[in-house]
Amino acid sequence: MGPVVRRPVAWLVALVLLVEAFGVAAVNWFLGVVVDRQDMSLAGLDPHMMSVSSKVGAVVFGLYFAFCALVALLVGVRDRAPAGLGRVLLVSAAVVHGLLAAFAWGLVGPSAFVYLVVVLGLIVLLLMTYDRPGPSTAHRTPDPRDGTPGTPHDGTPHDGTPGPQDSTPGPQDGTPRRGPAGDGGAPVTPPAAPTAP
Repeated sequence: MGPVVRRPVAWLVALVLLVEAFGVAAVNWFLGVVVDRQDMSLAGLDPHMMSVSSKVGAVVFGLYFAFCALVALLVGVRDRAPAGLGRVLLVSAAVVHGLLAAFAWGLVGPSAFVYLVVVLGLIVLLLMTYDRPGPSTAHRTPDPRDGTPGTPHDGTPHDGTPGPQDSTPGPQDGTPRRGPAGDGGAPVTPPAAPTAP
């Protein structure tokens, strides 16, 4: 999938997560203000503590989704897969949306469930389209100096089979051996043995 398709997905995920950041922060902050002004209590809990907890949750979750949106935006701008903390944030955002979707069907309704599943699918699509393949060694040139398979400089492969130079006949079997490359490869003839008078 080319950059023309991948980048709009990243930008769309960034926009959705940024809207969620403002929405979650606004809802939690509003609930904190309502609890504080109405002096509500739940199971004997301190109303002020409930209000502060709701406002802290608004800040924490708002920043969390904002950082996830920033990571998705950087992925689209750089056209490069997220790595390190950014990838962890996007994966955790996908998990959070999956868990929320599981609870939203019964608590809120099918519309919230569909929305959360769509956002989950967009995040997973972003992670899959920018999934980087591992380093390929299929086209690697063999180098005998680093121990990779190949033919070393002496012409003997690493598997122990004789190389082309090992099968060259020498003076022991009576056939001439060719000289070094500087002599033009001319055959070297051993000196004739002296004959008896």
